[in-house]
Amino acid sequence: MTNKNPKSKDMEKIVAFCKRKGFIFPTCEIYGGLANSYSYGPYGVELKNNIKKLWWREFVQKRSDMIGMDGPILLNSKLWKASGHTKGFNDAMVDCKACKKRYRADHVIKELTGEDMEGDLEGMTKKLQNGLKCPECGESKWTNVKKMSQMFKTEMNGIEGPVYLRPETAGAIFADFKNIMDSIRVKIPFGIAQIGKAFRNEIVARNFIFRIREFEQMEIEYFIDPKIAWEEIFEDWLKKQEDFALKIGAKKENLRRYEHPKEKLSHYSKKTVDIEYNFPFGFGELFGLAHRGDFDLTSHSKASNEKLEYFDTVNNRKFTPHVIEPTVGLDRLILTAICSAYKEEKIETGQRVVMNFPKEISPIKIAIFPLLKNKPKLVKKAREIYDLLKNNYMCEFDDNGNIGKRYRRQDEIGTPYCVTIDFDTLEKDNTVTIRDRNSMEQERVEIKKLGNYFTDKL
Repeated sequence: MTNKNPKSKDMEKIVAFCKRKGFIFPTCEIYGGLANSYSYGPYGVELKNNIKKLWWREFVQKRSDMIGMDGPILLNSKLWKASGHTKGFNDAMVDCKACKKRYRADHVIKELTGEDMEGDLEGMTKKLQNGLKCPECGESKWTNVKKMSQMFKTEMNGIEGPVYLRPETAGAIFADFKNIMDSIRVKIPFGIAQIGKAFRNEIVARNFIFRIREFEQMEIEYFIDPKIAWEEIFEDWLKKQEDFALKIGAKKENLRRYEHPKEKLSHYSKKTVDIEYNFPFGFGELFGLAHRGDFDLTSHSKASNEKLEYFDTVNNRKFTPHVIEPTVGLDRLILTAICSAYKEEKIETGQRVVMNFPKEISPIKIAIFPLLKNKPKLVKKAREIYDLLKNNYMCEFDDNGNIGKRYRRQDEIGTPYCVTIDFDTLEKDNTVTIRDRNSMEQERVEIKKLGNYFTDKL
């Protein structure tokens, strides 16, 4: 869909930057690529892993009420039937007969008219065929709106009928709820967290890695007693999600909450709130939070004839827990971090691009430079310092070009600190120059104190 937002040029700049600097680039370009599929390059994969580690630390490791699991991508197809995905996981598709451009019908209508018609196939068809023009070619020649399943099908040897690539990670959590209850002693309220790949056959994948067909989800199913007041727990999860966005660099003014109106809620939802981020293409969903009631455990219990209950030993009662579900797409977190960090600055020597990543998620933590690459003693000492630091921090050794250019390269990938080994290091005081990414200030530090220095800083 054509993006009319004047900030779209900023998005084009960020996409080009990500490819040029080895963060994210289109996959299989030598074969012409594959629509909206991307690979994470050397710096992108480090950024991705750092955000995953930070999320797991904040939402699992530091909480006594959280445990983790890792379920498979291929699950029993009965699970998706019980959850309603097999029949109900559809989007509304429409094609322009003139230019053959395909759209998600409710999205194109909202872009053209501002009207929200999600779910009304007949109404959307009438609206489009009543003179609305294709954003791509300007013609008004539309097919009828029809449903298209978002589930990817595959086959498995020995299994009759289709097997699906999971469209979300939550299914495995509910399917393994009984195993977890039988093997781990947990008390309600508690949560089960999972990070993993999910697949959705989107009608239109767009806006770089914001909406793609293969993505990584980070989901939590937080189980609560249905008799307790849940509103405070719900608000606490919203706050924690917003705080995490700030930890990866998002500005508070670029975040907002959108509560789904009651008439638009899923039939099982008591409340659903999205936390949206103001990307260069406009506001889009970053986090989701839903009170799903007991729909999931009850549905899977009925379909499997297995009791998925919790036994309260204090009050001697069994019940089906209710679920509050915080969820976020890892790729959207990465895009948020990149958009938030990207900055162009005028400095005394001209202009620099700097990625102001928070230190915890910076792909490279320390870059080590010999002042000159043709001086073996400088290079040897720089290698020694690189070997000293690399076990504890992701480091990069660079001896190519003058120091100014090397600083600029590290600024562009968001490296917080650069260490330069010069002749004073060898001949005078055994110190090195450490340069700060944001302030560009430099200080001399003894080599023997580098460990403590970076422990304090990082």
